[in-house]
Amino acid sequence: MAEFEILAIGLDDPDAPARFAKSLRETGFAILKDHTISAEEIDRMYGVWTDFFESGKGPDFAVKPGESNGYFGYKSENAKGAAAKDLKEFFHAYENKEVPKSTETETRAFQSKLIAMGSTLLDWLDDESPDDLEFSEPLSKMIEGSDMSLLRIIHYPPLPDNVEADEVRAAAHEDINLITLLVTGTEPGLQAQDVHGTWHDVPCLPGYITVNSGDMLAMASKGHYPSTPHRVINPPKQENRSRYSMPLFVHPRPDVRLDKMTAGEFLDERLKEIGLK
Repeated sequence: MAEFEILAIGLDDPDAPARFAKSLRETGFAILKDHTISAEEIDRMYGVWTDFFESGKGPDFAVKPGESNGYFGYKSENAKGAAAKDLKEFFHAYENKEVPKSTETETRAFQSKLIAMGSTLLDWLDDESPDDLEFSEPLSKMIEGSDMSLLRIIHYPPLPDNVEADEVRAAAHEDINLITLLVTGTEPGLQAQDVHGTWHDVPCLPGYITVNSGDMLAMASKGHYPSTPHRVINPPKQENRSRYSMPLFVHPRPDVRLDKMTAGEFLDERLKEIGLK
C-alpha cells in the first residue's frame, strides 16, 4: 500500500457504496462526512454523558457479575496482550438494557440512528464485496434480531502526574465486532496503523463519523476487509483535558457463523483476553 488514505464519504453520494468498500478494504477505515445525526444531537449526547461522569454516580450503575451492561471503572480494561490497563472509564449501553434516566432520551435516539446507519453500511458491503467471499449469510442479515450491538460511552480523564511509561488512554487494539461507528471525540488522539507499522492521525473534524472494520468482519471476509490496529494516544501537557468518545460496535447474533467460530464463541474468547470476563 503506497498511501494510507481514509476516504471521506457522504451517505447520499452516488458512488458512496463503492468508495466505502474501497476505503475499508485498503485501510480498514472510512469516514462519513454527511449523515443523519445532527450536530445538535451529538452535542446533547456529549452533554448528558459528561454530566453523568462528572456526577460521580458511575458506581451506582456498576456492571454486575456475569453481565456486560453498565458502568466500568477507571482502568477496567486492557488491550489484548497489553499488561497495563487503559486510562479510561466507560459505560456499556445496549438497546434493551438500563441506562441512567438523565441520559435515556438522547441515548436511545442516538443509538437507534447509529444502528440503522450500520445496517446501511453492511448493505453496501454486501453489494460491493466479491462474490467469492461466500459469507455464511449476507452481512446485513447477520445483525437482524441481534441485541448485541453495543454503544460504549468512554471518558478519558485528564492524565495524573504519575502515569507510567506503558500507560495510555487506549493501547493499540483491533475491535471485536463487524464494524464500528464512531462520532468524532471531544478531543483528538485517535490514530490508525498502516501495514508498514506507521501510525496516522484519524481526521477528527466535528460531525465526522469514523467507521472501521472489526475482527468479526475480517474473519468472515477471510481478510478482505482488514481489522486495522488503532489507539488513543495521551495528550500533551498543555492539552491535558477530559476526552469523551462514543463508539457503536455493530455485533451479529451470537449464532452467526463467521468462519470456524460463531460470533458468540469469538466474543466470549476476546472478552476474556481483554479482562472484561
